[in-house]
Amino acid sequence: MAEFLYEDMLPIGADETPYRLVTKEGIETVEGPDGRTFLKIAPEVFEKLAEVAMHDIAHYLRPAHLSQLRKIMDDPEASDNDKFVALDLLKNANIAAGGVLPMCQDTGTAIVMGKRGQQILTEGTDERPLSKGIYDAYTKLNLRYSQNAPITMWEEKNTGSNLPAQIELYADTAPGHENTYKFLFMAKGGGSANKSYLYQETKAVLNEAAMMRFLDEKLRALGTAACPPYHLAIVVGGTSAEFALKTAKYASAKYLDTLPTSGSISAHGFRDVEFEQKVLKLTQDFGIGAQFGGKYFCHDVRVIRLPRHGASLPVAIAVSCSADRQCLAKITPEGAFIEQLETEPAKYMPDVVDSDLDADSHGITGTGKGAAVKIDLGQPMEEILAELSKHPVKTRVQLTGTVVVARDIAHAKIKERLDAGEDMPQYLKDHPVYYAGPAKTPEGMASGSFGPTTAGRMDSYVEQFQAAGGSKVMLAKGNRSKAVTDACAAHGGFYLGSIGGPAARLAQDCIKSVEVLEYPELGMEAVWKIEVEDFPAFIVVDDKGNDFFAEVTKPVLLQVQKKA
Repeated sequence: MAEFLYEDMLPIGADETPYRLVTKEGIETVEGPDGRTFLKIAPEVFEKLAEVAMHDIAHYLRPAHLSQLRKIMDDPEASDNDKFVALDLLKNANIAAGGVLPMCQDTGTAIVMGKRGQQILTEGTDERPLSKGIYDAYTKLNLRYSQNAPITMWEEKNTGSNLPAQIELYADTAPGHENTYKFLFMAKGGGSANKSYLYQETKAVLNEAAMMRFLDEKLRALGTAACPPYHLAIVVGGTSAEFALKTAKYASAKYLDTLPTSGSISAHGFRDVEFEQKVLKLTQDFGIGAQFGGKYFCHDVRVIRLPRHGASLPVAIAVSCSADRQCLAKITPEGAFIEQLETEPAKYMPDVVDSDLDADSHGITGTGKGAAVKIDLGQPMEEILAELSKHPVKTRVQLTGTVVVARDIAHAKIKERLDAGEDMPQYLKDHPVYYAGPAKTPEGMASGSFGPTTAGRMDSYVEQFQAAGGSKVMLAKGNRSKAVTDACAAHGGFYLGSIGGPAARLAQDCIKSVEVLEYPELGMEAVWKIEVEDFPAFIVVDDKGNDFFAEVTKPVLLQVQKKA
């Protein structure tokens, strides 16, 4: 008979996080029975902490993340497209750090995970003041409301506050944690949340060669819709499917970085740091790169191995995107503290930017301003298509002129009109269509943060829309289905990939005016008309049936070298 053993399944190590003080008010210690000291926390402390956390993660990034973006700029093996994306993301970080425009227009679902020490005293439910703080942040700041309340099984209505938040609070019974309340705050956008996957596998993949073949296929399929470079997390095993997925989410946020790096019979989880490097190399060899070809599909990889039931092998995959929005926080007798994020990202910018970088590339994968093909959107659509047709996929373009903005609900409404025998709206015949939904517009600005949404959600509309003369030039992020490539080949259309991530930079530098064209009652889902200047994009699908992503997303036969 095996001896009794107990160990936390995720034994996290010492916390070396740099924190800054948020407040000391509303926090006091009181003496209790048996000489124990209790920490009494007023509700307003939770409100303040949550509000500050949601503000900070909408505008600031961790220094380590910014260092990884700078690393791309300094890496001679990085493609010019890798560098162009990294540079745009660094510019975006600098704009967002001003505290007005959030780094991404999809300001996410607010997620809070808390661990409450055994000697904490609070009033009522802690979830309520945490929700109030989140409410305050989203209603006061230039953030977007993305949460829909189900009214009936099929009918939804936006809550108008970005509530509800996902709040999960746990008891922390570890010795020494009695008077500490710890938190992980996250803002998870729809794009990166949609790239969380669960696969129910068998022991057949529990060897390096089989696992690498499995990951080669599944990781390529992640695509670029969630705005790489990614922080990738892979969890192998788990006492349940849901625990595997939750562990993957925490790992992508670097919450589990201090796990042990080897296993034991006590069955705790651990990081396999050697395999992490092998998977990172695998992703570098894909050729997908930081959205438009290259090496940096991922910044880094975390691989967590968990115990499992002998008849079950869950494998979970999750990513944190270029809007790497999370921070730690804690309440102790000394006060309420939040992780110190980087408020001055300018220090990570390279000395040489824009036109000094590869300006002679003549539009093919260049980094500098002189490397892009300028497209005048003031021309008739036939002339715009003729100009795009001169250039191969992966060509970088700069768009200036009128663009129509329409996404999921607007597409559904226009489809209803076509199905009823009505004509395609003229605005979709005359102008490119941008799949996007803006955040709130700050006072005095033309636009709020206004980055692209995931293109694939509109794939089912493309054939019908192009056949009716619309959507000949589409602008969004991520890869498309073969149906879109076929439609573009048949109807002479193009899909242009916009960089996923730099929504603040696009709002400040590229979008000059915004007005509602149709369906104002839909809020950010309305049809908009925007004027853009030097809006950056890449030709991803052309009118000849070429798709940049088609080749780089095909799995290859891997041969894993065995140790002698």
